[in-house]
Amino acid sequence: MTYSNRKKFPRDLPKINDNIRFPEVRVIDSDGEQLGVLETKEANRIADERELDLVLVSETAKPPVCRIMDYGKFKFEQEKQARALKKKQHNADLKEVKMRYKIDEHDYQVRVSQAKRFLSSGDKVKATINFRGREAQHVHLGYELLNRLASDLGEMAEIQQKPKKEGRNMIMLLSPKKST
Repeated sequence: MTYSNRKKFPRDLPKINDNIRFPEVRVIDSDGEQLGVLETKEANRIADERELDLVLVSETAKPPVCRIMDYGKFKFEQEKQARALKKKQHNADLKEVKMRYKIDEHDYQVRVSQAKRFLSSGDKVKATINFRGREAQHVHLGYELLNRLASDLGEMAEIQQKPKKEGRNMIMLLSPKKST
């Protein structure tokens, strides 16, 4: 068998059963009781009798520590916990609120309520003002509108990026305030 055809043992998984290469190991039973320092072959035999696996827990200890357990069940429980943690976490998305600097009051209030809804669900808000043609001369009105939006959302948002002009657009980023 050439080197490239060999199966490689994953380094992040603990060594189990015959992959443990130490002459002697300290063995802990599936109930948590110590069986003492045994030869690796003897520990494997005990694990086989109980139809369980011998899993290397700590290889830096003198002698290395192994535990007798059902490795498949142990691995399943770890994956189940990881899935549960992943389900609970919320990834903040970036939602956009677009408007023009000549926006009507009612339309502005609609944009404010959209931004509040986005922020309350834990998402970041990108407020964008689009300038067309000669409107680009009235950049100061865009700054005023974005600052007004920031003050209206002040109790639930903090400015992550102040208003800045990029080409024909003016952009401001808001993120939800951290609850203490």
